[in-house]
Amino acid sequence: QVQLVESGGGLVQTGGSLRLSCAASGRTFTNYAMGWFRQAPGKEREFVASINWTGGSTSYADSVKGRFSISRDNAKNTLHLQMNSLKPEDPAVYYCAATRHPVGLPFSSLYDYWGQGTQVTVSS
Repeated sequence: QVQLVESGGGLVQTGGSLRLSCAASGRTFTNYAMGWFRQAPGKEREFVASINWTGGSTSYADSVKGRFSISRDNAKNTLHLQMNSLKPEDPAVYYCAATRHPVGLPFSSLYDYWGQGTQVTVSS
């Protein structure tokens, strides 16, 4: 089992920044590639970003490319998502997830463990 706990969500103005964190515990963090997904009200959960177990390979949804940055600190068992230039279409509950696949993938069904989510709200 891997337990994931997100933090860092909140209210920010359009164009502002937030940094989300995800603390992992349980099994060895480096056994898992990690991902961030988000879900807005009335919409399906969508892929945001992923990172492989070493942190050397990342992938982003087109909608956040160039604005968001995923990283991990394996020494601290922590995953981060730096979100800059936030837009009105970014508000959602953001989830971190872990997958046994060696690289992060954009498909939520391939992830084995999920956090409870953290709310991000963007005001105009």
